[in-house]
Amino acid sequence: MSDILNHTNTTGSQAYDDDAIVTLSPREHIRLRPGMYIGKLGDGSQPDDGIYVLVKEVVDNSVDEFIMGAGRTIEITVADDTVSVRDYGRGIPLKSLAAAVSEMNTGGKYGGTAFKKTVGLNGVGVKAVNMLSSEFTVRSVRDGEARTVTFAQGLEQSDRWESGVEEKNGTFVSFRVDREIFGDYAYNTEYVEQLVKNYTYLNLGLTIRFNGRSYVSKNGLLDLLNEHLTEEPLYPPIHLTGEDIEVAIAHGTGYGESYFSFVNGQYTSQGGTHQSAFREAIAKTVKEFYRKDYDPADIRTSIIAAVSVRVTDPVFESQTKIKLGSKEVEPGVSMRSFVGDFLSKQLDDYLHKHPETAQVLQKKIVDNEKERKEISGIQKKARETARKVSLNNRKVRDCKIHRTDRSELAEQSMIFITEGDSASGSITKSRDPRTQAVFSLRGKPLNCFGLTKKVVYENEEFNLLQLALDIEEEMDRLRYEKVIIATDADVDGMHIRLLLTSFFLQFFPDLIRGGHLYILQTPLFRVRNKQETYYCYSEEERRRAVERCGAQAEITRFKGLGEISPDEFREFIGEHMRLDRVNITKEDPIHDLLEFYMGKNSAERQGFIIDNLRIEEDLVQEDFN
Repeated sequence: MSDILNHTNTTGSQAYDDDAIVTLSPREHIRLRPGMYIGKLGDGSQPDDGIYVLVKEVVDNSVDEFIMGAGRTIEITVADDTVSVRDYGRGIPLKSLAAAVSEMNTGGKYGGTAFKKTVGLNGVGVKAVNMLSSEFTVRSVRDGEARTVTFAQGLEQSDRWESGVEEKNGTFVSFRVDREIFGDYAYNTEYVEQLVKNYTYLNLGLTIRFNGRSYVSKNGLLDLLNEHLTEEPLYPPIHLTGEDIEVAIAHGTGYGESYFSFVNGQYTSQGGTHQSAFREAIAKTVKEFYRKDYDPADIRTSIIAAVSVRVTDPVFESQTKIKLGSKEVEPGVSMRSFVGDFLSKQLDDYLHKHPETAQVLQKKIVDNEKERKEISGIQKKARETARKVSLNNRKVRDCKIHRTDRSELAEQSMIFITEGDSASGSITKSRDPRTQAVFSLRGKPLNCFGLTKKVVYENEEFNLLQLALDIEEEMDRLRYEKVIIATDADVDGMHIRLLLTSFFLQFFPDLIRGGHLYILQTPLFRVRNKQETYYCYSEEERRRAVERCGAQAEITRFKGLGEISPDEFREFIGEHMRLDRVNITKEDPIHDLLEFYMGKNSAERQGFIIDNLRIEEDLVQEDFN
């Protein structure tokens, strides 16, 4: 009994004594807790997966060389599971080469004049890449001298010095992400291409060759804005540049606000102090220009804008650097005054010089104001109704950690939107209550195409949904990083997906532009025998599973989410969750898409469905033949 008491307490929990205290080396900590350094791991199917963070950590260093005036070209290759980056900058000092990529808190960005207004300030990035890679090579060339060091999982394997080399100065890094940590993964080159484009938009004069193709921007953020416009803007986009700041501004016909914000070349997907300062400054400048006390929401509704600033020693709210916390651009200069002074001068001058644009913008503001006042009474009634509904009981089973929290798990917060008691019950019992919430729809949503935003408040389901997400006033308040539509994989489920996607496209397109809307993929089949169980998301996966299980294969077809037991469902919304991100680009005109799929063109749409059903029918016939 005494022996038991020495190792347990009266509650029966695990022993907590000196042996339980463990000290990890930096390498061990990074490999044990990679999420603290690169966010989620992922499998490469989403643009914020860890393998793309690692690519960016390496490329950031090469871009910093360009910013400091050293090297105008960067070469990036992604082939199979190996990434290589070659810049033509100054090259890492040779004696410090191994330490620079393997020893934490070692680097040239802790002050002095070697680097200014860069992103990589914590001495962590490339070390994390090294320690999370099964193979890592770094080579630096400086004035005919070269040094090459190789590593495996952060441990040095070889070190070679050379003299009299004829290569141009610069640094080469090649790495292969460690599958022991990341599991199965694959690079989506479209995501890497977008990273490359952003680098060129933010660094005029920089050429990046990615897998043999050259990328360069002539117009900076104006090029970025034009790429992301999904409709013809109401006026030619406004492009303003100054020292350490650049903005591009346009208005469309939809709802919401959409921003692309950057700090020292880093895309801050969750905004921060610079984006807040921009939103405040544009409203103030426009009100002063027209000498009208317009509501800021009327000025900003349907805006799509990009803002880039360069900051001395930026402070981010996490190692993944997706939200800026710095309140100053440089010592003694506040972010608010810096952005505000720039816009009050440059935007005011622009509107005076372009009266046609000023006239169109004012009409848009007045139209927004008129619609807002029309629905103000409806909003008040809708809020009263929402208070009477048990929003945090039956409609929403909330989670503990949200996107707006200061928590390392904030980026993992998500909400599943589902229909029916059985489906919401399965997800609720299977979820992680720390980061996963559930919103239960009552029946099919309304087809909102062609309706004004009044319907958001008049329709109880839509009103409660926007309140649950907290997106009524601004997207910065969005409570969940991922908004996931989770429906049955049948005709009704597909219809609900379409109706909900139409709702967000029409009234909250910036939720989609910000990369927050997803579709949950759930298995269609379970194939098993006495030894193995496979969950299959397609006919092809089912065929392969049947081959593995042999003649004794038992096949179950899942018709709805409610048919999947909570124990099984936990697998599908856990580590191996499959999500399809909903994307919109310039090639996806929102109004035309909505009009075709949700409008009154029944005959045209019927023909489209019949044609595609025939194709599906042929595939099914081939499968069974």
